[in-house]
Amino acid sequence: MKISKETWGVAIDALRANKVKAALTMLGVVIGSACIVLVVTIALIGKTYVLAQIEGVGSNIVYAYYMGGNESARSLSDEITLADMDAIRQIPHVVEVAGTHDMATNMVVNGQERAVSLIGVTDGFQKIRNLLILRGRFFDDVDMQTAAKACLITQDLANKFPNQNMIGKQLRVGELTFTVIAVFRERVATFGQSEITSESILIPFPLIKYYTGRDYIKTLYAQADTAENVPEVTTQVRKLLQARHRTGAVYNVQNLSSILDAARKISMALTAVLLLVGCIALIISGVGIMNIMLVTVTERTREIGLRKAVGARRDEILYQFLIEAFIISGLGAFVGVLIAVGLKLIIQPLLPAELGLKIPISPMSILAAFVVSCATGLTFGYLPASRASKLQPTDSLRYE
Repeated sequence: MKISKETWGVAIDALRANKVKAALTMLGVVIGSACIVLVVTIALIGKTYVLAQIEGVGSNIVYAYYMGGNESARSLSDEITLADMDAIRQIPHVVEVAGTHDMATNMVVNGQERAVSLIGVTDGFQKIRNLLILRGRFFDDVDMQTAAKACLITQDLANKFPNQNMIGKQLRVGELTFTVIAVFRERVATFGQSEITSESILIPFPLIKYYTGRDYIKTLYAQADTAENVPEVTTQVRKLLQARHRTGAVYNVQNLSSILDAARKISMALTAVLLLVGCIALIISGVGIMNIMLVTVTERTREIGLRKAVGARRDEILYQFLIEAFIISGLGAFVGVLIAVGLKLIIQPLLPAELGLKIPISPMSILAAFVVSCATGLTFGYLPASRASKLQPTDSLRYE
């Protein structure tokens, strides 16, 4: 049935006549709806931050290394080679490949000797591992082709020599002397869980043969074009390595997809729990709406009787009180959303720029806040509205 303008007007006038009571009833809805929007926002921030940290190590990465043989001793012929790396470059959906060979050694600078990790890297290493060059530059094609005695050092290692600009400094590493061309750090610290440690030195891959007598790759990286193609690239890399080496050689080929999936599942679980808290807040506010409106029905018994006596139908009385509940819950949801968005606008400029965090407001969370708030108001407002519509005019007019 169509609700008349008169019914809307009576409902609005009733709320105006009881502004304080309506405002206090609305407060619970404001808190509940703001909670829903903020909860989803916090969950999105957490998810974005965690995924950014994982992907900061390198996005869409597949990595592989030789583990040894099933039945025979470890063989140099089964180590991953530069030829293997070039073959992997031809795999569909692979956009970049790189290889590394790391070893422990000592360096000497200004007469000081330190234990360091020496890492020979190929030219695609910076792109794949998202290394952040703080000063200087990464190796270029000429450095790689001529095996230039240039190196990059970690920020932690550079800090061991305070008040010195390490760019251009000479470092003696083993029997070779290198010129520092850059200071770098990992975009996201791996705390020594990758080949890069706090005190590492990167050199062109061809020079690693001078130290080891071999130029095989310890860790091979392949980067897929999209996250969806990472599993396929992982499978193809494993098959290619097994096909290019003897039967029985074992290669560990992994990717970060499992970690990313775990992070997403944890984020979803956290979001569900926090949304449940927000919904509980709205249910509590709905109970408040019901209680206040039950009291209101009692206080307005004579008004209801008078309206029925002059011809108001039962459904008009029902709709009047439902409209009041709808206005309280809808306006409360609107104010709650405004508060949540306002907090985002206030907090965003205060966040440190180096964190790179953006506070997202999900349109779905705003829609959910409105729908759940209004549904809660109408659901809990129905009982008082139904009771009001069932009052008899004669009894209502005699009520004191």
